[in-house]
Amino acid sequence: MKTSRQIVLASRPIGEPILQDFRLEEVPISGVGNGEVALRTLYLSLDPYMRGRMSDAKSYAAPVPVNGVMDGETICEVTESKHSNYRVGDIVRARTGWRTHATLSADTLKPVKTNGAPLTTALGVLGMPGFTAYSGMKLLGQPKSGETVVVAAASGPVGSLVGQLAKMAGARAVGIAGGAEKCAHVKDELGFDVAIDHRSSSFAAELEAACPQGIDVYFENVGGHVWDAVLPLLNRFSRVPVSGLIANYNDPESAGPDKLPATMNAILRRSILVRGFINYEFENEHYDAFLAELAPKVAAGEIKYREDIVDGLEHAPGAFIGMLSGKNFGKLLVKVAQDP
Repeated sequence: MKTSRQIVLASRPIGEPILQDFRLEEVPISGVGNGEVALRTLYLSLDPYMRGRMSDAKSYAAPVPVNGVMDGETICEVTESKHSNYRVGDIVRARTGWRTHATLSADTLKPVKTNGAPLTTALGVLGMPGFTAYSGMKLLGQPKSGETVVVAAASGPVGSLVGQLAKMAGARAVGIAGGAEKCAHVKDELGFDVAIDHRSSSFAAELEAACPQGIDVYFENVGGHVWDAVLPLLNRFSRVPVSGLIANYNDPESAGPDKLPATMNAILRRSILVRGFINYEFENEHYDAFLAELAPKVAAGEIKYREDIVDGLEHAPGAFIGMLSGKNFGKLLVKVAQDP
């Protein structure tokens, strides 16, 4: 009998996840019914939102049950099909979770379209992270020529594209990243105007110096002390698309002074627009335009991206834990099997 390997949630983490919160299993591969497709996973995407899925707190998506397969998007090869839209050998995006093989309804799959760019970009700059940057900037942030755009986690798959989209719109791009190597990449490789290390003891002062005209768009990926430094610099009528709060994911109930009244006062007095969003809210209406506009630029090298690829499904838990503390450099992927 053919088997699949999968990683399940062994226990709900308290604070930072540990390796013991995950378990690697081997299970039989189910048969393929009418309208279904059998898949072999090539690449697994690891993303910060997965930390939220490990919690049973109320959220926009259901939590992963204890002993359930960890949630996640993958690039897969079709190995058997009982649906007319897919043939053996087709490459698709799917939500198989953290496993080597899966059988899914064909209606849940999406063909991979990268316009000649590598397959992996369908999970990064041309996938969910890229579309998060695109929809947050194009539809919510709407930077204008001469404005200042600031983004945290600027070396990551979302932030790196946010800054490049800002430059394409004629705005100044100020990136915040962790460490000298990432900051150098943000400025020298990605073309941001300024890159600031959030680990610096003078971070808030450096950010203020980098934004002499204030901040018009702040793309929020992090929260925490980065938000504390950004808030005083937000201009009247500034826009704040909120895509993530990675600083809070491991400890959402962290102790400290209540800053909400000061935040709400700033939002009111400066007419700041703060809009939380999940990328799929815009997918049906805008995803095709995203691919049409950006895929040729990625394939031509006009848009830069970086990937951090870990080999082997068994290494996914350790890579994921490291990502939550910023150890990855670029879009984090797990290579599960060799490309066809």
